Amino acid sequence: MPSTFSRRALFGGLMAAGTATVAACSGQPAQFQGGSGSRAENAGSGSGGGKNISMAVVAGWDDAVAASHLWKVLLEERGYTVDLRDLDIASTFTGVANGQIDMYMDAWLPGVHKEYWDRFEDKLEIVSEWSKGTLMLAVPTYVDIDSIPDLKGRSSEFGGRIVGVEAGAGHMRLMREETIPTYDLDEYTLVEGSTPAMLAELNSAISRQQNIVVTLWSPHWAFGRWDLKELADPELTFGEPDNHTAIAGKGFSEAQPEVAGWLKNFSMEDSDLSGLMSQMQEAGAGNEATTVQKWAAENKELTDTWFEPAEAAA
Repeated sequence: MPSTFSRRALFGGLMAAGTATVAACSGQPAQFQGGSGSRAENAGSGSGGGKNISMAVVAGWDDAVAASHLWKVLLEERGYTVDLRDLDIASTFTGVANGQIDMYMDAWLPGVHKEYWDRFEDKLEIVSEWSKGTLMLAVPTYVDIDSIPDLKGRSSEFGGRIVGVEAGAGHMRLMREETIPTYDLDEYTLVEGSTPAMLAELNSAISRQQNIVVTLWSPHWAFGRWDLKELADPELTFGEPDNHTAIAGKGFSEAQPEVAGWLKNFSMEDSDLSGLMSQMQEAGAGNEATTVQKWAAENKELTDTWFEPAEAAA
């Protein structure tokens, strides 16, 4: 994931200052204007307060991108201004906890992002648990293995590599600390890079019918594009499925009760989320708003359930 600063330097800078300039995942800096006092006093501090909401987005994490753009469109239809900011995951948790940005739509809890949640729990609140997510290793269906233990002793067939994603991702932490040692896969190099780079390598390998093993998760549009299979994880090194969780700074629900009420109603099945991600992927970057508007219109019966109670009470 490109950045003008290293993750370590970026994280340290955010921890040290109340006001920080954060290098975005896109390479463009995003200004955080921190403040003092309670979250209720500083609602929307990252974007001006009132009916302004700022959301972090981790670029390349398609479930986060889809949920964030979806809620940007839905909230703006209801009179809010939503500012999306591309950040890495460490900067996201730090910014939300410090009141520099209002919320993040897609923390994976209690497992994948446990490290960050444990560090900032006293400054955060859970606004919504809206779907389930599963981490895994995956291979094309033509590869003749079915479980992670089957990888042992066969690294030469995969170029000695497991192709991963961003170094700071919880998925990669679990790979390093749990999966690789549990299954004795030290013969493999865990390749750190970015989600788009991993998907590009996957596409290239499949086009050549080459063996490849990648870190992946479900739901994801990749399963609709390519014939892939999840490798069984008998020791549950990736843990049980996590909740896709909308998090905000402490006091957000008090300061923004309307938005918090809507988000508490928010729920998506795997098929709904996969369908939205697929449409956004096919439409390409820059077409998020149009794609989300089209999807929301086609799924109005679902999206209405997120708003009707709160709007009826308003």
